[in-house]
Amino acid sequence: KYSEKRTLKDVVILFDKLEVFKKRYDELNGLLYDPEFVTDQEKYRSVMKELKGLTPIVEKYEEYKNAKKAENEAKQLLADGGLDRDFRELVETELNDAREKIEKCSNELKILLLPKDPNDDRNVIVEIRGGAGGEEAALFSGVLFRMYSMYAETKGWKTEIINASETELGGYKEISFIISGEGAYSKLKYESGVHRVQRVPETEAQGRIHTSTVTVAVLPEAEDVEVEINPSDLQIDTYRASGAGGQHINKTESAIRITHLPTGLVVECQDERSQYKNKDKAMKVLKSRLLEAKMKEQTDAMAQERRTQVGTGDRSERIRTYNYPQGRMTDHRIGLTLYRLEDILNGNIDEVIDALITADRAAKLESAIEG
Repeated sequence: KYSEKRTLKDVVILFDKLEVFKKRYDELNGLLYDPEFVTDQEKYRSVMKELKGLTPIVEKYEEYKNAKKAENEAKQLLADGGLDRDFRELVETELNDAREKIEKCSNELKILLLPKDPNDDRNVIVEIRGGAGGEEAALFSGVLFRMYSMYAETKGWKTEIINASETELGGYKEISFIISGEGAYSKLKYESGVHRVQRVPETEAQGRIHTSTVTVAVLPEAEDVEVEINPSDLQIDTYRASGAGGQHINKTESAIRITHLPTGLVVECQDERSQYKNKDKAMKVLKSRLLEAKMKEQTDAMAQERRTQVGTGDRSERIRTYNYPQGRMTDHRIGLTLYRLEDILNGNIDEVIDALITADRAAKLESAIEG
């Protein structure tokens, strides 16, 4: 139901803040006509990125203002009187439509004005490790890798393996890979945590259902300027890459192991035949892990913010169960249960991710209003 009563906070959100954004948007658009600005590629990219973030807010604000103008005009016509019955009904309809539009735009603007995760547009590094369940956990690690790879393909993103430790039955003790594409982190960041699988293992002769776990970590890919690493803090070792069962697949020492001495972090990469390429990939992972640690420190310091997130991203948090006998997937953070497990494991996880995004926004919006 429409109400003209608005809190002071709503007024601030819908006018003061939005006018600032509109002014900045106009300033940035003006720069695009400056020949000197266009030749500065770094500044140009920065401005275009800021414009991209402001555009949906400003466009929605224009919708809001147009609806507000239509409301005021309809109210004025009704206040002036002298209208015949048919025209009055038409004006009243327009007034109701305008009010509905105002309410809709107001709600959408509140969501658009929520603080944006600065990492949302980044590529991601995904690390999957088998947990409880031995070989069965390793096999399910492979299932999750396939799920994320197929999902990335539907989005037009690129998947590139960094390091993989295969088992003889075709599973992975652990596998890490990069998914490159616009908005990859914004979609996949909710996947961090413990994934539980309940099914009859291929290795089980009695047909009993086993429960196994797999840990997933999703890290935003770090940019060079964010994480500085002193070369003297690194211990770099080379070794021969090996396949399942310890068989050597490479006669040269192209695999790389990097140890970050101050933190004890160890990163390995053996997917490429080139030692240089393996080192480059390993450094990307190391920088992203150091960035993750830095982000965790900041998040831990903001306890209230952490409580408003859907899932903390903690690797020890059990977030989801995949039950094969029932064809069921349940996300425990938001109580979502879907009975189309095969479809989900084939990479069709948009419904799950969209539900998590919606729940996260709703929690943050509630927190912002209460604050």
